[in-house]
Amino acid sequence: MFGFGQLIDILKKDPKKIVFTEGNDPRILEAASRLLAGTFLHPILVGNPDEILKAAEDCGFNIRGAEIIDPANYDRFDEMVDLFCELRKSKGVTPEQAKGILSQANYFGTMLVKMGVADALLGGATYSTADTVRPALQLIKTKPGNSIVSSCFILVRPSATGENEVLAMGDCAINIHPTEDELVEIAGESAECAKIFGVDPKVAFLSYSTLGSGKGEDVDKMRNAAQKAKDLAPDLLIAGEMQFDAAVSPRVARTKCPGDPVAGSANTFIFPDINAGNIGYKIAQRLGGFDAYGPIMLGLNAPINDLSRGCNASEVYSMAIVTAALA
Repeated sequence: MFGFGQLIDILKKDPKKIVFTEGNDPRILEAASRLLAGTFLHPILVGNPDEILKAAEDCGFNIRGAEIIDPANYDRFDEMVDLFCELRKSKGVTPEQAKGILSQANYFGTMLVKMGVADALLGGATYSTADTVRPALQLIKTKPGNSIVSSCFILVRPSATGENEVLAMGDCAINIHPTEDELVEIAGESAECAKIFGVDPKVAFLSYSTLGSGKGEDVDKMRNAAQKAKDLAPDLLIAGEMQFDAAVSPRVARTKCPGDPVAGSANTFIFPDINAGNIGYKIAQRLGGFDAYGPIMLGLNAPINDLSRGCNASEVYSMAIVTAALA
């Protein structure tokens, strides 16, 4: 099962570059110094070089070898402006407007990924999730066949067998009230993400009802979404709608949905809305003893991920590895 050693092994075979949009933040600098001690992931720090180097020195972090790119003195800035205008021509963006927008680190960093300078991006330690998602949607765009950006959390804790127990939960951060079709997309993307972390996905569409035991619009939504997901991915183990106890407890599953191959052993959970998802993953994290990695944004053409503003350096380091491994 999942361990960071596996992701690092993946990156050692094919090292990546990741751009950090908040280059002078102490948490970013500490994570970058740890990454620079290895050879599997190279950090690019966005910001003023003098300010970044001073901040690193003041905090005692060795960032020798890091690439620092200053939006105010980037030798490919004109090329970036031209490409940005082309990407946003439907909005009538002028070069002057583009220059102003690209002076913002979140847009500048996203364009570095678009131009192939970096393979992935991690930001949001000092700004909102919306400020990470918006440039990604406008510039990186969704993958062919995807209509939305969604997210999942990977939750990990040691098990009694000595291996890690790994779960996936989506969408806990992006889509507030997903439709049936959006839930189908969230389920497919979450299952694919789970596989990267060593999970053989068993997908449960969660509800307050188990296979018709309750009634209501939300029950219908989850039941219909589960059926659509089954039709779209017949090789994937999917069940629902079902209550959480039926999804994870073999004893309850034998009573509520006997013979179901997912019930009692689900490991990939699809929530009806962001309220349930956000509360659910935090209960698992705080009361269940799981480490939570995410939100991992899904459905984009390149890996762009968002940090919590309350994150610490260890979480930045972990999320950098997770993000780059998706590239």
